[in-house]
Amino acid sequence: MSKKLLIAGHDGMVGKSLLNRFKSEDYEVIFESKDKLNFLNFQETSNFLKANKPELIFVAAARVGGISANESYPVNFLNENLMIAANIINAAHINDINQLIFLGSSCIYPKESIQPIKEESLLTGSLEPTNQWYSIAKISGIKLCEAYRKQYDREYFSIQPTNLYGPNDNFNFADSHVIPGMIHKIHMAKKDKKDTVKLWGTGTPLREFLYVDDLSDALVFIEKNKIIRPLINIGSNQEIQISELAFLIAKIIGFEGKIDFDRSMPDGMKRKKLDLSIMNSLGWKSITSLEEGLDQTYGWFLNNYESLRR
Repeated sequence: MSKKLLIAGHDGMVGKSLLNRFKSEDYEVIFESKDKLNFLNFQETSNFLKANKPELIFVAAARVGGISANESYPVNFLNENLMIAANIINAAHINDINQLIFLGSSCIYPKESIQPIKEESLLTGSLEPTNQWYSIAKISGIKLCEAYRKQYDREYFSIQPTNLYGPNDNFNFADSHVIPGMIHKIHMAKKDKKDTVKLWGTGTPLREFLYVDDLSDALVFIEKNKIIRPLINIGSNQEIQISELAFLIAKIIGFEGKIDFDRSMPDGMKRKKLDLSIMNSLGWKSITSLEEGLDQTYGWFLNNYESLRR
């Protein structure tokens, strides 16, 4: 009999990737549309879990966005993500669901973390101000999982993916992350035959990026191998400077104009590279190169341009 699991947030980039991957692994995957199940409502959440009784929950539901969105809507990013985490985790316990994996983010770690960032760096320093609201909510979800493990022996824990990208990402100029934002801007510059495209920041920060299907592969690996750790970093071990990322995307798109960085805009953390020792020691590594992942993402963008989030 196949294992029954719930993907909370099935209609986002991560959720869609997880849905496809676990269905192909012969799991019984359940989900519900936002108009019928609002994770901001505790009673709706608890009633759904009581009626459907999944054996495992992946908490991929979240309000997400880039620096601009975090800076513009701090209440939404803090409040909504706190409520989503608390409602799903508490309702899981109340309905006697023993397994839950909470998807955190690499932004939970302190701004001045020693690089590469180990899991034990959590709460050892101040957060990056440009995404602190989202980070605090995610840390609260992580600690709530820890509290349930400690008090009730639940198998609730968290994984921390590095910067994600891929098909079904948010390409909206106002609230996208760096890769979808760059893809959309550079694509439009080529389409409009512009000589220059302007991007945020100095271009000097270093970032690690993970293709979303590699994250899903890691979660299948974790589930099948019955791995339970308080925190697990998941990344690609591929680090690139933001300016080099822009040139790579321009090459893939075929934009031959100038890339101009607006130095008056914030950069975020100067470097954010995860230590992957735990996952690598368990036998998992990502397989998608950055160039391959970007090429697949841009192909998806072109094929879905009329319907994507922009």
